[in-house]
Amino acid sequence: MSSSRPLRLIAGIAGTLLLAAAGPSAAQAGLQTPEQFFGFQMGADRKLAGWDKLHAYYEALDKASDRMQMVELGKSSEGRPYVAIFISSAENLAKLDRLRQLNAQLADPRGVSEAQARQIAGEARAVIIQSFALHSSEVAAAQTAAEFVYDSIAREDTEAKRIRDNVINIVMPSINPDGTQMIADWYMKYVGTKFEASGLPWLYQRYAGHDNNRDGFALNLPESQHFGKLMYRDWVPQAYVDHHQQGANGARLVIPPYAEPIRPNGDPLVWREMSWFGSHMGTKLEGAGKTGVIGSAVYSGWGHMGFHWITPFHNIAGMLTESASARLATPIYMHPDQLRGEQRNMPTYEPQVSMPSVWPGGWWRVRDIVEQQKIAAWSTVDLAARDRETLLWNMYLKGVRQVERGTTGEVKAYVIEAAQHDPLTVEKLVNMFLRSGVEVRQAKAAFVADGRTYGAGSFVVSMAQPKQSLVRWMLGRTFYPDNTFTRDQQNNPIRPYDLSTDTFNEFMGVRAEPVGEAVSVELATLAAPLVRQGRVDADAGNGYVLSTKLNDSFRAAFLLLNQGAKVRRVTDASGFTPGDFLVSGVSSSQLQEVARRTGVDFKALQQAAPANSYALRKPRIAMFQRYGGGNSDEGWTRLMFEQFDVPYTTLMDARIKKGNLNAAFDTIILPSDSAQAMLGEQGDDKSEEDEEYADEPPEYRSGFGKDGVKALKAFVKKGGTLVTFGRAGELAVNELKVPVRNVIAKLPSKEFWSPGSTLKTRFDTTNPIAYGMPAQGLALLMGGEVYELSTYDKGEDVKIIATYLDRDILQSGWLLGEKNIANKAAAVSVKYGEGRVVLLGFRPQHRDQTHGTFKLVFNSLLNQ
Repeated sequence: MSSSRPLRLIAGIAGTLLLAAAGPSAAQAGLQTPEQFFGFQMGADRKLAGWDKLHAYYEALDKASDRMQMVELGKSSEGRPYVAIFISSAENLAKLDRLRQLNAQLADPRGVSEAQARQIAGEARAVIIQSFALHSSEVAAAQTAAEFVYDSIAREDTEAKRIRDNVINIVMPSINPDGTQMIADWYMKYVGTKFEASGLPWLYQRYAGHDNNRDGFALNLPESQHFGKLMYRDWVPQAYVDHHQQGANGARLVIPPYAEPIRPNGDPLVWREMSWFGSHMGTKLEGAGKTGVIGSAVYSGWGHMGFHWITPFHNIAGMLTESASARLATPIYMHPDQLRGEQRNMPTYEPQVSMPSVWPGGWWRVRDIVEQQKIAAWSTVDLAARDRETLLWNMYLKGVRQVERGTTGEVKAYVIEAAQHDPLTVEKLVNMFLRSGVEVRQAKAAFVADGRTYGAGSFVVSMAQPKQSLVRWMLGRTFYPDNTFTRDQQNNPIRPYDLSTDTFNEFMGVRAEPVGEAVSVELATLAAPLVRQGRVDADAGNGYVLSTKLNDSFRAAFLLLNQGAKVRRVTDASGFTPGDFLVSGVSSSQLQEVARRTGVDFKALQQAAPANSYALRKPRIAMFQRYGGGNSDEGWTRLMFEQFDVPYTTLMDARIKKGNLNAAFDTIILPSDSAQAMLGEQGDDKSEEDEEYADEPPEYRSGFGKDGVKALKAFVKKGGTLVTFGRAGELAVNELKVPVRNVIAKLPSKEFWSPGSTLKTRFDTTNPIAYGMPAQGLALLMGGEVYELSTYDKGEDVKIIATYLDRDILQSGWLLGEKNIANKAAAVSVKYGEGRVVLLGFRPQHRDQTHGTFKLVFNSLLNQ
């Protein structure tokens, strides 16, 4: 806990929220302004406060004021305090647990009568959450938060008092504290040099970088887990705003509501409230003389399932603001002819209904961004204070109506059988829902629904709950709209903001069956995440077998190999599944610990281990990492490897170019990336002129060039394995000249289009790289590659691992031109000298979310 005052545990917040006992109503005379504390105004040219100093400022405010409580929710990925700041009147903070309970009754109003809801709305306080600095290179928001927090507790005017009296104002001052510190340190190191506005060379979040806002449903990152618990379970706000920055040459600020298309099925009141908040923002901004502010534009309502786009399906008015950027904290000068539209609902940069005034150009500074973000943030809590009871009543209505829609809708529930191909991954999907505040129940006995029998232990996710629309988008088959909102004037498809589907069970390889009737069997509501304890059979003297169908069996294998155990893999189906692991040579206590950690059952072999198996050795794995801002696909893969205890070494340009890679590694992974980024834009031919105008310091310039290609070729020819994810296959095709070609490489979008869609795929489960996969599953294709043989004289060197179906390939998302990939290879393995190149044409580990294809990665690392 950050505050130094005596603290007590608030029982109803599950140990997350610690609050000081209410003290006297203190004068705020001891408060320092941000400018006094930091020595410069927030947003001042060429100045940035990092998280460590910002956190110290919030600690000082917390000690001096009875109008705020700073709560440490946990630690960031790199161990920094991850905090929320609760701002309200001292009287409200003294009864915060009572207010949380009232808020929870409105968020899930099942069992609450209309009369009770009216009474609760009269007593409760509006709850607003606003987050800052998620994308750390968007530097203004972390600075804005300091002034917003100070103003919220220090201002004594009628408006400020009304807000404190009527609103629980929850501020996330940095949703990515690690990145806030990284960017500040980097910028201030180079300020005053020709590199002062250069980008951070590596990811500004340990694993995800800019992708950290794509984790609003999987909740893989520690930061996402802390924030998700706060917003999805402990405090379900009526509104949430995430403050961002965008490119420099468009509108000065994009405010709610979103542009078309919207993702439907949220309660309509959510979308009306976004317009309501946006209108209030726009009015306040225009009144303050802020020009170039636009709503209903640029960012579509069908976005990724990050926090501000997923919250409408939690019945929260989830919104964002997007300010025009400077160059980190360095001001820029914009000429009028540099200001453009050419975006959704903003075809030109001219006055329009949703942007009645335009910014004329001139100097643009971080201070400009701070001022407009402050107005937007303040207007949000101002509206909540003025219309508190309406917002609270709306929350009740949204919950009641969504429950009713789920009760009467065509789909009454989704049933997730416990006994599936990979039951441990089934439980991970269930836990994801529980972490999101979705009610999941489990059947105590077998039952029949829609004429199908489901076994005891199956999970039932009812649609008769307030978050039914979240359930629909996470489990229901999805088709992205193909209409005038999603095509340009030449009929070219407009890329979705992120993926065209976020159907999470499809990502995870888990079946979720929609049922059109109520499930008539006794169901137990899950109160806590599932924790599987693996079992170890009594030793029959022949060792143990682990099922290759379980992702976590691979984790167990990696752990055991690291401990010196003997691990073999079965190669045919005589009593086993090809790829099953055979384990011996390890103590019972070691097995018990691995079973506990992984949830995998160790089944005793009742007979001698079969001869049709081969031994594994501890793998020597390297994964390429570059500078140039980093590569989030590499970062997510690191997170996945850490979760599954995969040993690996990070491989940078210099080490690749040094050569002799076989001496240290068996397998090298190239995460999905362009060949240009991996090689370096100018390869090995940089000139003195390039040096003069380069943006980044010389030691952080990336690209392994021709020397690196030569070293990788030698590595594979001498017996190494090169594995490429997604579009990284381009490098193997073009530089190593493997005998395949990417059949979608030059197709225009009208002829082929798969912007993040799940596609039906056949897997050759006799191929060691597909061991443990189902015969048919799904691959998530977004910006990847699809292969066919490019020559007739080396066909014997190519093994096809996965193939798209011949028709009806789309499961969810948006697919144009399926004929171009019908019966074409999604993944291949190519013999190359004494080694091989494995090209996985889609991202099998996409954002650490696509558990259904993780085995392709693991097998590529273990197949020896």
